[in-house]
Amino acid sequence: MLEKFFVKPETLEKIRNSWLGIPIERYVTWLVQNGYANRSVYKRVPMLMQFGEFAKAAGAKDFLDLPNHAEAFTNHWVALHGQNAKTRSAIRSVAYEASNPINQMLRILLPDFAKKSSDPQSKHDCLVKFFEFLREERGLSPRTIKLYRHCLKRFEQYLARVGIADLAQLSPPVISAFITDASIASRRGGPQQGTCSVLRILLRYLHREGILGRDLIGVVEPAQKYKLSEIPRSISWEQVRLMLEAVDCRTVVGRRDYAFLLVMVTYGLRAREIAALTLDDIDWKRNRLRVPERKAGHSTAYPLSTVVGNAIIQYLQNGRPQTSDRHIFLRVSAPMTPMTYQSVSMRASWYLKRAGIPVSRPGSHTLRHTCVQRLLDSHMSLKTIGDYVGHSSAQSTQIYAKVDIHNLREVALGGGEDIV
Repeated sequence: MLEKFFVKPETLEKIRNSWLGIPIERYVTWLVQNGYANRSVYKRVPMLMQFGEFAKAAGAKDFLDLPNHAEAFTNHWVALHGQNAKTRSAIRSVAYEASNPINQMLRILLPDFAKKSSDPQSKHDCLVKFFEFLREERGLSPRTIKLYRHCLKRFEQYLARVGIADLAQLSPPVISAFITDASIASRRGGPQQGTCSVLRILLRYLHREGILGRDLIGVVEPAQKYKLSEIPRSISWEQVRLMLEAVDCRTVVGRRDYAFLLVMVTYGLRAREIAALTLDDIDWKRNRLRVPERKAGHSTAYPLSTVVGNAIIQYLQNGRPQTSDRHIFLRVSAPMTPMTYQSVSMRASWYLKRAGIPVSRPGSHTLRHTCVQRLLDSHMSLKTIGDYVGHSSAQSTQIYAKVDIHNLREVALGGGEDIV
């Protein structure tokens, strides 16, 4: 594969004779298979050779030692190439130029590296054991543990900022100060429910393990969230039309995004469900769309509308990369991997903003709420609506009764006794 990019015999010989020659060649093959541009190969191979020499000079004796030198080399790379980087974002971008190819190569080279890199990491051994407790004793999914890790990462950063290196030093004033700090940083201006919940579970675990002398769970009061306190973030069907018109279907990205936006607003799917859809979930002969493994733990089958089906076909025939991956919606730039639920929601938010549609916290759930609102306007029962969009309980659908304008008007006028 190297011959495709490097013509000079001396260059090929230099790469293959380096002690990372075999891993680099395997990595180049992976880059080609995942649709990376030639310029990526030309840029990354010399950098990886530098990484190899750096690690060898630092004492690396075999491939298993390479992960121990990745961070040091990244810092070295930033020092050499980041002189003009003036902002944190620019510095992170320079660091990513080194860390991303190294991590990709190590995942290919070392089977255990991918698992270790996905495991929750922490400077505190007891937090690593806490993540094991969440996985093994509480049975939490990797997705949920990832959310815990995100929250506790901010907690660790705060503790480092205030000079606390040992979790045994935690005290009510420290915990209260962190909650206040998190509240100020929060967009909503108050303690986040998830942050308080994670802290309460952590504090109880630390007390159980004898790290804390007393149970400090009482310091963290559960964040108050009043039932049905919010209203759905739906938009009108005319605004849906404006959003879809903002999509440029002449491009590959546009054809892909137009297809999943239509699916989302037609069936009220969540971003996770969009990202998880595969080619096997569409029954073209019976015109059915199957949504497996929904949040409520069941699957749903929908009739595939002509408009939605045509949009998906346009993307499959004129945009979707040729790959063995069965997911429907893929990235358009290398690596050609499935879209994540975050990217699905971000694209939905981007089109809502591009169309100039004013809505609080725009994203994939805006379209989900819009689908429900349209069903409500068609006078469907809340039970039917809940089944249609995959709600796990009737309580999840009750909030939409607050925006049933027609029935609420009848109640307000005094003629809605039958409705009540």
